[in-house]
Amino acid sequence: MKVGTRESKLAMRQTEIFQQMMAEKHPDVEVDIIPMKALGDIDLSSPLSQMSNVGAFVRELDDAMLAKKIDASVNSLKDIPTKMATGLTVAAIFTRDSPEDIILPCPLEDLPKGAKVGTSSVRRQRLIHSIRPDLEVVQLRGNIHTRLSKLDAGEYDAILLAKAGLERMGIDRPMHTLDKKVFIPAPGQGTIAVECRSDDRGTIELLKDLDDENTRIAVTVERDIMRIMGAGCSAPVGINAEIREDTVKGRRITVRAISFDYTPEPRKAEVELGLDYTEEQLKAIADYLLGKREEI
Repeated sequence: MKVGTRESKLAMRQTEIFQQMMAEKHPDVEVDIIPMKALGDIDLSSPLSQMSNVGAFVRELDDAMLAKKIDASVNSLKDIPTKMATGLTVAAIFTRDSPEDIILPCPLEDLPKGAKVGTSSVRRQRLIHSIRPDLEVVQLRGNIHTRLSKLDAGEYDAILLAKAGLERMGIDRPMHTLDKKVFIPAPGQGTIAVECRSDDRGTIELLKDLDDENTRIAVTVERDIMRIMGAGCSAPVGINAEIREDTVKGRRITVRAISFDYTPEPRKAEVELGLDYTEEQLKAIADYLLGKREEI
């Protein structure tokens, strides 16, 4: 099986995790890793918000799959557009790692007035300003190690990153986890996904053994709300769904969401759904976040 991935250290590490899982489930399948450069890795000057509709980190991999140069690709799920390229499917979603954002090197509340905070995410920018409007939020692009180097060089007083990325890379340094109920993560954050061609039944059969049901249920809710909103990967929207056990009702889905820029004031929601939720229920959440309705 030829598997494509971005050349960044984190992307390669995520693909190693995939390789290990495949070795456990299908030891007879040889996995060849094909590193590739993505637009988001090449263009480090444009804000990600301007590249959100082109699949900045997956387009080249998608093209290679459709051209049958590779059989599958390993990505962070939050980088995969909700409107995927025709002919492709997400065949495996791994058990979710930490979905939270983290701030380095100190808690948000400890930063002095006017401190410079680096992030490339519009969602994180809006969340920071909603909590600490006195801070200066500036663009920060590059891979994890590049961003950490810029922090260490004093170019920023603090930076924000996804917690899962640092955990996967084994990076242990002073950091502070932001409460996901307040600093709501991006849809799919903390999750690794594997794409392949939707007509490649053999690869789909192999990959389905790596799929985690609870994670798929949760991230599908998150991504479907984004899809209904018509929002791209870099939209100023946070959505996080959690499955919990209710002794009376069974498994329930708690959805927390926040949106900026669609209404004069941010919209925040917390909704409980059953596993038999409907598209109409998701549309109600999406419309509320867009300002098309005043309550859910």
